Amino acid sequence: MSLETVATATRQDGAAGAKLDDTNPNGVFRPLAPRAPTQDLEQAKRDLQDTGLCLIADALSPDQLERTRSALYRAAEEDLTYGSPERRRGADFDESNQRIWGLLNRSPLFADLAEHPASVDILTHLLGPNFLLSSMSANIAGPGHGGMIMHSDQLFVPQPWPEVPQGANVFWCLDDFTEENGGTMVAPGSHLLNRPAVEGKDDASLVPLVAKAGTMCVMEGRVWHKTGCNRTTDQRRAGVFGWYVSPIYRTQENWFLSLNPLVIQRASETLLRMLGYRVDGIFFGHVNGYEPLPRTLDW
Repeated sequence: MSLETVATATRQDGAAGAKLDDTNPNGVFRPLAPRAPTQDLEQAKRDLQDTGLCLIADALSPDQLERTRSALYRAAEEDLTYGSPERRRGADFDESNQRIWGLLNRSPLFADLAEHPASVDILTHLLGPNFLLSSMSANIAGPGHGGMIMHSDQLFVPQPWPEVPQGANVFWCLDDFTEENGGTMVAPGSHLLNRPAVEGKDDASLVPLVAKAGTMCVMEGRVWHKTGCNRTTDQRRAGVFGWYVSPIYRTQENWFLSLNPLVIQRASETLLRMLGYRVDGIFFGHVNGYEPLPRTLDW
């Protein structure tokens, strides 16, 4: 989509007659209004097309939310006590933010999120049926966290970007996401510009994504966003993030080396396909013409 097309695209946020301009008079992209959470997947797909993201209300039951949240905070504590907690790496610049990797090895509950039927439905609509799970991680923004740099998740894609997204982030709010506690900041509609954000200029276009615990968000790979600042003194904000890509891309986590064999043994056919353990398309991922993994394993 050219910038000329973008500049004349009709807004979809209820502002009658308004236009989606690349910039306002101050030179800052004007984001669209965020859409309300919905349980209608067809509405969610329309929201995703129009704004680059959608929210699924109550995607996790109260029991599933409680068990998954407990599993995540337990994994975070294990990293702090026994492992090497990831801080001050990449785009996170202070000790109050913690990243947790290898979630598929930590609890079967995270595999349930990775292949949640609603997310698989939306991802198939967005990326096609052969998408891969690139990584499954978590981010806990602690009190005083100073936020993240603004970015798009498909920054690895050479420019100019294709006219369709090359990946999508599905994230699960395990705590309430608020403007005060480090909830994700987003620029709805920025995917239509089909370009990365310009740091220092486009930050002003971000608006807070406010969502209750148990909400699922699908955000396509071109949308500008960042972890917000946690201005509270007593709240930690946890989210689980599944990053999915088109099958032509290398995955962020090396599943063939990192996964516990028991995870593979117990995995559903859907999860095995998303992890690259099944042949897709014209023999993508085969081993001498066969599936790379028999269905029944003897470990």
